Amino acid sequence: MPTGILIIDKEKTWTSMDVCAKLRGLLRERRIGHAGTLDPMATGVLPVFVGRATRAAEFAEKGDKEYIATLLLGRETNTQDTTGETVGERPVHVTEAQLRAVLPQFTGELQQIPPMYSAIKVNGKRLYALARAGREVERPARQITVRQIDLLERVGEGEYTLRILCSKGTYVRTLCHDIGQALGCGGCMSGLRRTMAAGFTIGQAVTLRQVQQGDYTLLPIDTLFAQYPACSLNPAQERRCRAGAAVEAPGLSEGLYRLYGADGAFLSLSQWEAGVLRARKNFFGGEGPS
Repeated sequence: MPTGILIIDKEKTWTSMDVCAKLRGLLRERRIGHAGTLDPMATGVLPVFVGRATRAAEFAEKGDKEYIATLLLGRETNTQDTTGETVGERPVHVTEAQLRAVLPQFTGELQQIPPMYSAIKVNGKRLYALARAGREVERPARQITVRQIDLLERVGEGEYTLRILCSKGTYVRTLCHDIGQALGCGGCMSGLRRTMAAGFTIGQAVTLRQVQQGDYTLLPIDTLFAQYPACSLNPAQERRCRAGAAVEAPGLSEGLYRLYGADGAFLSLSQWEAGVLRARKNFFGGEGPS
């Protein structure tokens, strides 16, 4: 059965779950999940985990992400992007220099109030469901990290593209809204393309049409953990690893390791501490030495 990571270049209007549903049919594998939801209006990098690789999806959601966003000044909407209803319009007298000057306010550790049109739950209710019912509730601010914002170019009247490198949980449309507020003219997001997620880039991505034509490659599971050192096990250590037991491994430094069997198969992401490797997550099947 197919196992690995597929980097999809998601098309506009598709939901992330739509992509997974389509791939289940194309790959004939029910065990398919994604990391890092993209809204229907967004395009770009969507890491999809196939077969045994679904065990790794939880690790992919934690990393930084990079976006190319289009900021439209002078317009505010109820969704903070151009898919929503306009709730305010103001003339724009902002220069490119003024926009550049406010961007540093939106880098570093920030407290961001999530938009009403989001999947976050408050008192057991999805915010978007409350918003569609015409209700607005107080949302606690969440800490995010915006590592970098670059102004790339002016693409229209009051419209600019930004490159944003940020942490998990950052709402780029809220950033656009807040930048507009800081400039005194309001703003919203008119376009979004994710160019990096979980260390995977747009250059590695394929479209659903390419998958349909068989023009794709499933990346090995361990590519997600390339930042961690590799550790090859001897046969006795491998047997313990496959049995779910801790593996004695003196002489290593504290941290996470990729564990490999004698045949080079990726077995586990494990934590080394006090001379012992303990699995954080195993990725082997039933095969292996007895």
